[in-house]
Amino acid sequence: MSSDLPVVTVNVFPGGFNWGVYVAQDKDFFAEAGIAVEVQGTPNSVTQMTDFSLGKFDIAMTAVDNIVAYVEGQGEAPIGPQRDFMAVMGSDSGFLSLVASPAIANIEDLAGKTLSVDAMTTGYAFVLYEIMRRHGLNKDGFDKDRGDYELVRAGGMVQRWTALAEGKHAATLLSAPYNIIAKNAGFTEFVKATDVIGPYQGNVAAVRRPWARDNRGKIEAYIRAYRRAIGWLYEPKNRTEAIAILRHHLPQMPQEIAEASYNELLDPRSGFFRTCEIVRAGLDCVLELRSRYGAPRMQLDNPDKYCDLSFG
Repeated sequence: MSSDLPVVTVNVFPGGFNWGVYVAQDKDFFAEAGIAVEVQGTPNSVTQMTDFSLGKFDIAMTAVDNIVAYVEGQGEAPIGPQRDFMAVMGSDSGFLSLVASPAIANIEDLAGKTLSVDAMTTGYAFVLYEIMRRHGLNKDGFDKDRGDYELVRAGGMVQRWTALAEGKHAATLLSAPYNIIAKNAGFTEFVKATDVIGPYQGNVAAVRRPWARDNRGKIEAYIRAYRRAIGWLYEPKNRTEAIAILRHHLPQMPQEIAEASYNELLDPRSGFFRTCEIVRAGLDCVLELRSRYGAPRMQLDNPDKYCDLSFG
């Protein structure tokens, strides 16, 4: 493929949920769509959203809750409202699981314990709040006798799993491959988030509106190639090659973890969204949770404010 293709920089958290990006790179789907994609990693959402606001990259693969939060000025990074952030493509439900140390017998036993999140007010923190609320545990304040739990900020998935493995925290939300690694290490996966809260819109591709106005063709090419990659991943004949691609990009991942990640991330019922849509019911859930837990408190009920689905 030509080396003078226009470059699109994409910022991601580490994890198997980047599989579509990896495939589109290695199978030349991006190049055939007319772009070259450079992937950047981020350690946490505060760093990602701060860099996004500064235009340090073009596309953020991030939780749609981050986009909603920063549009509304509820983000954790001190960068103020970011009205130009918008989601243009959906990817998945977030693949979130509540995982706890082996000493925890059930979710209710997390009363009085310390749980970790990426950021206190964005991302998947509100999913954790809601799971705990539905099991009778209170997030406001910390009083062990009242059945509360303590929350700490630990960073992205890698940092949260490391802290959990080191015994610094009792539980956190993890997704593949880290929930699988945790289970293999004797930790307990209590619930999948969507089994508790229902449909949920997790990761999306997000852009800034001014950049989008000048780069519509690049966004359309990115979505087209990404969707093609997800379709390719779902073809059973491609399983062996798909796992090899995942391990090439995540070389520390053992073969058995990659195999298990395939089964989870490509589950026909709960895997990657085949058409890369933003699921309205899932986005409504994000807005409902943000309306309940976000600060300053506001009622969010206009999903079109955070998305432009005309690119795909």
